[in-house]
Amino acid sequence: MPLTLYGHPFSSYTQKVLIALYENATPFGFHCISPDHPENTADWLARWPLRKFPVLVDGDKDVVETSIIIEHLQQVHPGPARLLPTDPAEALEVRFMDRFFDLHVMDAAQHAVDGAITGDASKRRDGLVKSVAKLERSYAWLEARLAGKTWATGDQFTMADCAAAPSLFYADWVHRIPDDHQGLRAYRSRLLARPSFARAVDEARPYRELFPLGAPDRD
Repeated sequence: MPLTLYGHPFSSYTQKVLIALYENATPFGFHCISPDHPENTADWLARWPLRKFPVLVDGDKDVVETSIIIEHLQQVHPGPARLLPTDPAEALEVRFMDRFFDLHVMDAAQHAVDGAITGDASKRRDGLVKSVAKLERSYAWLEARLAGKTWATGDQFTMADCAAAPSLFYADWVHRIPDDHQGLRAYRSRLLARPSFARAVDEARPYRELFPLGAPDRD
């Protein structure tokens, strides 16, 4: 039975899983969650009433949370691209960086997005201030951490990079990575050039008007 992914192309966390699927050319069907597809929304909520996506359906199993989905794919539907190392210490490093990008980059950027969605000027301002403060700290840490590395943990593209790509993509829209963080800016550029993420970005282009802060005319 083919895999089915419930999500939205413009969603950062949906993109994280899409990158993993595209890296291994894993066959799957995509069910978009949007007002235009109420039947998909109803099925998605029946499977995961916590109202978070993406959700991966694998036969009679519903798999949720992006990092768990990617690990499930590696265990049950492995491909040539191994996104989590076999060495326990190396795998732990990948998991740590995966969590860092989700919790300290994407979630940091989300404060500004959430504030803008309210339509309240003061909440928009406060959300952006909070995002900028958190992202500044994360950017500085990453600039040092990524020195000498091609990808998040070294020379191998991993689950951590699946998390990094959409996180840094949208975070840079919220608060541009400073020019003096050349290593981090170059890493974001390498992610954008990666075919799996480039495909996800292109598929999301029709939805850029949904970005509540106003999508920049780049990327």
